[in-house]
Amino acid sequence: MAEESGQERTEDATAKRREDFREKGQVAQSKEVTTAALICLSLILWIFYAPMLWSSMEELVARAFELLGNFEVTPLSVVRMGWELGIQMLLLLAPIFLISLLTGFFSTFLQVGPLFTTKPFVPDLSKFDPIKGMGRLVSKRSAVELVKSLAKVLLIAFVAYLTIRAEFDQALSLMDMELVQTVSFLGRTTYLVMVKVCMILILLGIIDFYFVRWEMEQKMKMSKQEQKEEFKSAEGDPAIKARIRSLQQQLSRRRMMEEVPKADVILTNPTHLSVALRYDRATMDAPQVVAKGSGHMAMRIREVARQHRVPLVENKPIAQALYKVEIGHPVSEDLYTAVAEVLAYVYSLKR
Repeated sequence: MAEESGQERTEDATAKRREDFREKGQVAQSKEVTTAALICLSLILWIFYAPMLWSSMEELVARAFELLGNFEVTPLSVVRMGWELGIQMLLLLAPIFLISLLTGFFSTFLQVGPLFTTKPFVPDLSKFDPIKGMGRLVSKRSAVELVKSLAKVLLIAFVAYLTIRAEFDQALSLMDMELVQTVSFLGRTTYLVMVKVCMILILLGIIDFYFVRWEMEQKMKMSKQEQKEEFKSAEGDPAIKARIRSLQQQLSRRRMMEEVPKADVILTNPTHLSVALRYDRATMDAPQVVAKGSGHMAMRIREVARQHRVPLVENKPIAQALYKVEIGHPVSEDLYTAVAEVLAYVYSLKR
């Protein structure tokens, strides 16, 4: 919407906009962090688990050759043997698969927090538009991802080259070494390369994590018009709310004016206040303010009171004190005496 109206997105995202992005599955998630975590933990697991894995593999191979020595080839025996060896191999590799699965899950969870949404899986027909598809291929985002991938590959290749070159002199003497020494040398060199690769991936993951978060913040930014429309949808149109308040005030004033003819007396300030009092001994513990107003409303109350022969009593201090009492509430105790004198006067006039 901001692009269509030509407005720049300069305002920070609101809480509602952030929640909308999360519901759509659009969150700041760095793939480099997940990759770095997988590679590093796999290397750590390999260091501690490799001796046991090789020992188990040797036992498995020895067991296979032992079975082959007394093996009777039949379709059923071949299937049974393959199934048994496959189960044992799967059990040996299960820790690696499990660690990889848990690492991928927790590396994502720590970045985006608890989130479950099915909106990313909802088919979007616009994604099948070839023109838009070409636009995504040559977009700024695609260029950034391409540069990041190339930089990562070149950096890792350069570090691997430097590590291997440092061991090149010793590699020349491998022909004179025994097989165990050769394997040990290759394992040590591979370990050095992987350690340095892990360090690079950790560094790239940190950089990419903050870059992705900054990119998402830029994407979620809003224009002033978008903020206004969101406020209207959340709080309601101010014009409509003002109209509703106006109608409510009109109804309140109408109900109040309907109580004026039922009042016993109208206490007035000579200039701009009118307060209507009513007292019913059967239903009330104390006199109540049933209507009040200032300015034009005060004059209107007096006019209605005259039409219905409700007495008007001018008493500035009492009128000002009673004006502070809410409509429908009884007068305070400190005004009982003054109000009682006014009501006694009114009742005497009526008699």
